[in-house]
Amino acid sequence: MVARMDDAPALPLYRHVYETILARIVSGELRPGVMLPSETALGAEMGVSQGTARKALMELERNGIVERRQGRGTVVATTTAETDHFHFFRLRHADGSDAAPALVSETVTRRRASAAERTAFDGLGQVHAIDRIRSIDERRIVREMSAVPVDLFPGLEGHAPLPNALYAFYQHTYGIAIARADERLQAVLATAEDAAAMDVAAGEPLIEVTRHAIDLSGRTVELRRSRYVTDDLAYAVTLS
Repeated sequence: MVARMDDAPALPLYRHVYETILARIVSGELRPGVMLPSETALGAEMGVSQGTARKALMELERNGIVERRQGRGTVVATTTAETDHFHFFRLRHADGSDAAPALVSETVTRRRASAAERTAFDGLGQVHAIDRIRSIDERRIVREMSAVPVDLFPGLEGHAPLPNALYAFYQHTYGIAIARADERLQAVLATAEDAAAMDVAAGEPLIEVTRHAIDLSGRTVELRRSRYVTDDLAYAVTLS
């Protein structure tokens, strides 16, 4: 039973409903695909109006945490391979069409976290390092180097080879849903290591994207550094 809002601090009522539902999702009480109560039932359960419950659900939907399904109601959002690719893989062809990556090679190792990783992961000391080469149109033009905390992803190496869509895998296997990704882009030159792994010569320009992937509870759960050859591709971002 969800606590009523009568004695809650003075925040907007819809925000209390939002935070309560979010906490239940983060805790695993509400799993991906689970149906939420109707607006009327939710309002009665939390001691708020139907309109307040509706506003909370609309905000949750806007943030991609729940999905409204015609004729069924509202369910906890599920990350699929398709939504993973659409939201988090940003390379596009010149005509705007998706550039679909194929996994060429992968290594998954366990190591001590770097200083930057310990800071990002709140002091957790061990990480799984996921190094991948991916191709687009049969050219090896994507190099991804990811780190995730061992404490949050126990036994990850036992799942190798990992699925192409990691964020769908994180949610389905570990119950960790990626809410957003904060990224920084910069131009770099290909190193000798890049040249050995990718179809690029040392010294050629690349785009490097550094990403902090953040889950529903606000934790950074993955650090990723990706290098892209973008001769005839673009890194597309939509701002709103």
